[in-house]
Amino acid sequence: MARPAQSSADTAPAKSAARKTSTVSSSKAVTAPLALSAPVKSYGSSSAPIKMEVFTDYQCPSCRNLFEGTLRPMIADYVASGKVYLVHHDFPLPAHMYGYQAARWLNAAARVGQFQSVEAALYDNQNSWEADGNIEKFIAAAVPAADFKRIQKQMVGCEYQGPAGTKPASLRADPQATHGCTLDSYIEEDRALGMKIPVQATPTYVITYKGQKLPAGSGNVSWPILKQFFDSLLSQ
Repeated sequence: MARPAQSSADTAPAKSAARKTSTVSSSKAVTAPLALSAPVKSYGSSSAPIKMEVFTDYQCPSCRNLFEGTLRPMIADYVASGKVYLVHHDFPLPAHMYGYQAARWLNAAARVGQFQSVEAALYDNQNSWEADGNIEKFIAAAVPAADFKRIQKQMVGCEYQGPAGTKPASLRADPQATHGCTLDSYIEEDRALGMKIPVQATPTYVITYKGQKLPAGSGNVSWPILKQFFDSLLSQ
């Protein structure tokens, strides 16, 4: 038995409803916030012949000295020219009260594409924020306002919880003790990677040349010395 044909009056409401549903769906697709990816904490091209991985604590004075005196000129020279790929790994130490919190801010910033600006801000202002833990104002000054709001949203649940005199990095053995901070998983991944080396002091760096990983080094090294070493590798 044939189905009775629907009149145009019957189909019009259905078409109108379909148009409304389509409009709402497309509107939601446009306005929905983009999902954040894992933090990218690197400089340069991953196809560079030399890869340098650095394990650091942002409250570590030696790490700051390495960044200011060696990594900065290296980034401007050998990273910019495609010779070196520089990768940061977090390794906050128990001795530093705000090192873990600084790493949280860094990872939040890296997830919105502001790793390089925030890393520079943390090292440039280390003497100021390590005195009172007020890291936020330096992050705010280093990035556009819209990005700072996105960073702040990620830091909800990641507030510094330790009382005065407590070193929060020493409490990180239990990830559940982080009050639900979703950023801590990235820090712990880096720390686990460092423990395999093992990292015994910061900064520690691992250099890989054409797939061959060299023995880890630690402490400060000047840019002229490191440049000379890189040149010897590149000449092989």
